[in-house]
Amino acid sequence: MKKTLSVLFTIGLLSVLMVPMIVSAQTGTPNECCKASRTFTVGDVTVTQGEIVGASGGKCEIGGVVTTPDVSTDLWGMICLLNSFYTITDWVFLILVGVAGIWVLMGAFTLLTAGGNAEKVTTGRNYILYAAIGLAVALLAKAVPGIVKVVMGLST
Repeated sequence: MKKTLSVLFTIGLLSVLMVPMIVSAQTGTPNECCKASRTFTVGDVTVTQGEIVGASGGKCEIGGVVTTPDVSTDLWGMICLLNSFYTITDWVFLILVGVAGIWVLMGAFTLLTAGGNAEKVTTGRNYILYAAIGLAVALLAKAVPGIVKVVMGLST
């Protein structure tokens, strides 16, 4: 069990360390816009899902098509950063909920097949406890964009 958690931690740590290298490897001029994946508010700017947010007069190429932003604001960089945070935390939430569900099923199966063996009962309970901790982390992941907004002073 501890080996599994350490492997998952190592994979997560390596992926976090690889992201800056992947981002710095992009070529060409960067876009000065992004497409909102959900509706949210930053300061006094409200962005709805599917809108293209960017700097006024900025280059905006999405999907190979050059276009002008639907919403032009000086906060476009922060909006795009928060949009990325929302996308990442949505994926992390879905993955953690799925893994927690698998751990609950494993714990339930271990409890059902324990046959009075105290060691197996403890193992099954621990699986369910780990699933509960995973769900707590998943809920915390959903709070990250809100925490970023408060830290950056963009909360209304």
